[in-house]
Amino acid sequence: MAAAHGVRVLRTRLGAGANIATREWNESFTINGVKLSFHPAGHILGSAQIRVENHGEVWVVSGDYKTEHDPTCQPFEAVRCNVFVTESTFGLPIYRWTSQTETFADIAAWWRTNRDAGRASLVFVYALGKAQRVLAGLAEMSIGRFYTHGAVERLTTDYRNSRISLPETTYVGSLPRGHDWSDALILAPPSAAGSTWLRRFGPLSTAFVSGWMRVRGARRRRSVDRGFALSDHVDWPALMGAIDATGAQRVIVTHGYRDPVVRALRERGLEADSMASRWEGEIEEDVIADGQPIPE
Repeated sequence: MAAAHGVRVLRTRLGAGANIATREWNESFTINGVKLSFHPAGHILGSAQIRVENHGEVWVVSGDYKTEHDPTCQPFEAVRCNVFVTESTFGLPIYRWTSQTETFADIAAWWRTNRDAGRASLVFVYALGKAQRVLAGLAEMSIGRFYTHGAVERLTTDYRNSRISLPETTYVGSLPRGHDWSDALILAPPSAAGSTWLRRFGPLSTAFVSGWMRVRGARRRRSVDRGFALSDHVDWPALMGAIDATGAQRVIVTHGYRDPVVRALRERGLEADSMASRWEGEIEEDVIADGQPIPE
């Protein structure tokens, strides 16, 4: 069961035979007498918060979310509730994002410098969500042409088929050896780092686009030339603002830096608790439904 906007991505991730039922945003449905509905989370295409209502009490489970504008997905909707279950991936006060307009301008300037020096520019991005957001953000600042790793191209096609406007891209694997990459911006998943796939591009400068680049040392650990802090999760001020907007008096914090968020919420007079999740980091969206790598 999922929000209709993300069904094409789900088909790619889960396979053509997956049993997927969809609902529109805010459309109520009932399971075992409990009323549910999906509401935009603003994380990636089709990402949904789940509103659960039973006996007059409302809980909302956020999933991953961001409140910053993103033309590649539906904007976050604050849903009033009694209990809010929130992610906290970047739940520390040090995480405060620079304006995305400024970040995209920085990426474009780096791309231009590389082009003028005859180097290709390659950015490591999560293939689902981040890659498409970067494409949209750079569409009006294009310094050359956009190229994609197979993992990125497959999901970018799903976005286009979901009526998301994106600039033209060329699948790297469709081009012959000896192609001129000097004006290229190549988008690839983190799993491509250090692989022989990179050798075809000749002189190359690399970057990583992620909220983790906000922390000193993250770029060095990734062994890239540049790091650009752009996240599809809320930063600290947006996290606190989103919680306030729900009106919830009880907050359950999961998936990330839980304890600092719980302390901050308790200091503000809210009932807050921590709940561990099975996964505490971001993942590399570079496999398809059957678990095999998408062609490079």
